[in-house]
Amino acid sequence: MDNKQKIVVIGGGSGSFMVLSGLKKHPVALTAVVTMSDDGGSTGALRDELGVLPPGDVRQCLVALSDSSKTLRDLFNYRYDNGGLKGHSFGNIFISTLEKITGGFDKAVIEASRILRIRGYVFPVTLKNTRLVAELKNGEKIIGEKNIELYKGGGENIKKIYLKPKAELNPRIFKAIAEADKIVISPGDLYTSLIPNFLVNGLSETISKSKAKVIYVVNLMTELGQTNGFSSIDYISGLEKYVGKGIIKHAIFNTELPDSKLLKKYAKYGEKPVIKGEIEKLPNLNFLEYKLLSHKIYKTDKNDKLSEERSLIRHDSNKLAKIIYDL
Repeated sequence: MDNKQKIVVIGGGSGSFMVLSGLKKHPVALTAVVTMSDDGGSTGALRDELGVLPPGDVRQCLVALSDSSKTLRDLFNYRYDNGGLKGHSFGNIFISTLEKITGGFDKAVIEASRILRIRGYVFPVTLKNTRLVAELKNGEKIIGEKNIELYKGGGENIKKIYLKPKAELNPRIFKAIAEADKIVISPGDLYTSLIPNFLVNGLSETISKSKAKVIYVVNLMTELGQTNGFSSIDYISGLEKYVGKGIIKHAIFNTELPDSKLLKKYAKYGEKPVIKGEIEKLPNLNFLEYKLLSHKIYKTDKNDKLSEERSLIRHDSNKLAKIIYDL
């Protein structure tokens, strides 16, 4: 166990799922630190109706690290297609029910980890029930991740992002980061999946004291309303405002263009491949360029209320994992 690389992966749903799925095939000790600001879809409904913490992103990371049967993994990802549970994920309901039974979200995640026989640890970034708030330059405030996702005014008009109420770092994360050899910031929505982690008091400070290599996996596609026309440098600079200047030492960037049919689908929403940008502006950054696209065909789930927003263009998790492991 001692000779395994200790890797902490920070992020949200599908991005962290992809990174973890690839890394678990290597001799590594994995810890997933998961954003807790989600309030859309099945997760949002459960938060509102049951008063629980958001289970969706945690569920995806648990499934990614699971060594249990395919049937059990599929069960946790299953979405109901009719009745009162339509659109809900079984795994989300299961984790929320565990929270009610055990009396705490952290205990629920530990129990779910045992049931799914996960290889590693999944830690919610905070155990505080908090909401994401975006303050615009005109003074307007947008409350909730879902509403920020719906905002199409452009990231340049967002003055700042914060959590209300303020949240403290899950105590279990301090040790994981202190002992880490590598810290990976997974791809994901900049303002709603990645930055919310670093708004939690204690995370950025703990990373700044760590001796770990901090690696950022740059997004494949821009997102309408938040990162229109962003280059890799814009993403990194945006993260640095919250992670800390110069903390990210390595960036992994995809150079491969997706299939033209997929590009046309994204273009309808005003979304394009992330361009490289002016790397010379970050002379101390180790910028790694590879062909990293997955050529697997991803289908949207008709029972997923957010299926139209799910990514069809993804990284090849095995290629990416090897680059992270070998770095």
